[in-house]
Amino acid sequence: MIDRLEKEVDMLERHLQVLRMVIENEPIGIVKMSNETGYPHHKVRYSLRVLEEENLIEPSSQGAITTEQTSEFVDDLDEKIDHIIEKLDDMKIEDVAEIEN
Repeated sequence: MIDRLEKEVDMLERHLQVLRMVIENEPIGIVKMSNETGYPHHKVRYSLRVLEEENLIEPSSQGAITTEQTSEFVDDLDEKIDHIIEKLDDMKIEDVAEIEN
């Protein structure tokens, strides 16, 4: 049950790392991103496709670049992650002794 969530979080981490690289180095290509992150080309390509579908990046002849929506997404990101962390904290089963009684 938790395994699927963990895989999604790992994938989100990769997508955000790729987005961060685009923001900091635009334009940037797949090969450079793959070399710097250690992710295989196909995983970088998939992350770029997901980010493009979300309108956070767009392709150019020089490599991936940010869009007008990128800064708004980044501005809201920390708050959204904090909200998810709160939800996950609320799901914890703290005291097993209480359950057993």
